[in-house]
Amino acid sequence: MNAWQKLCLLCLFIFSSHGLAYAGSPVWKVSKGESLLYIGGTIHVLSESDYPLSAEFDKAYAQSQTLVFETDIQAMQSPEFQQKVMKKMFYTEGESLKQVLSEETYKLLDQHLTSRGIPIARMENIKPGMVSMTLTVMELQRLGLGGKGVDEHFNSLAVRDKKNLLALETVDEQLAFIEKLGLGQEDEFIRYTLRDINDLAAVMQVIKTTWRSGDVEKMEADLLAPFKRDFPEVYNNLLVKRNKAWVPQVVAMAKSDEVEFVLVGALHLVGKDSLLAELKALGFSVEML
Repeated sequence: MNAWQKLCLLCLFIFSSHGLAYAGSPVWKVSKGESLLYIGGTIHVLSESDYPLSAEFDKAYAQSQTLVFETDIQAMQSPEFQQKVMKKMFYTEGESLKQVLSEETYKLLDQHLTSRGIPIARMENIKPGMVSMTLTVMELQRLGLGGKGVDEHFNSLAVRDKKNLLALETVDEQLAFIEKLGLGQEDEFIRYTLRDINDLAAVMQVIKTTWRSGDVEKMEADLLAPFKRDFPEVYNNLLVKRNKAWVPQVVAMAKSDEVEFVLVGALHLVGKDSLLAELKALGFSVEML
């Protein structure tokens, strides 16, 4: 699987495998003196068989008074936000997907969509970055792997339990990041997605084990390094800059009287540019649960 499709998966899905035993978990305890919070690596879509989540997630949730997500999940589900998505992720009049793709890539996309019973006209006005993510989501849904993710799961629990909710970014900031995906590499993104989408089920199983065990070295070698190599600008904008912007917020949270449980995409917690590495450099102790 190519780095872009891995990025789509890491941005969109929680990889877990109910019933298996592992040595670690994708949940960390971060502390310095009396300062304490938990950080969990997530992917934002689950299948029903992935529940219940591992005990480490439940432990961090139970000991936290505040849940912190990348953005405001409830705001993302509002009609107002959906209208913004339509405006940002769809071409304006006079532009189209066909204009930015080569004839061969456009034909391959048409063939794939036809095999799924979808006319390409439905994608014609969608920008390539969103098309690539949409294709991945559609395939996982077809495989029965699309459903409520960890973020939505814990957001619902926090609302029920009347816990505090915070966000590291506004919905507009997150939409701006998504809008830029694929710019200048439209043809490459679509071709990569189409090339590997048929292997999605097998690759998912491999990534599940790596993620659930908290094997950051393997995640870095198999997921992060290819992504950084193939798409350095996207890597910098989507991960490095956002991690650095989050650090001051997380440090302030750690100093508060409450215990927070911060839930962010798994790739934000891997490698030398990760959120965890930034916190370690500031003298925080980072312990995997």
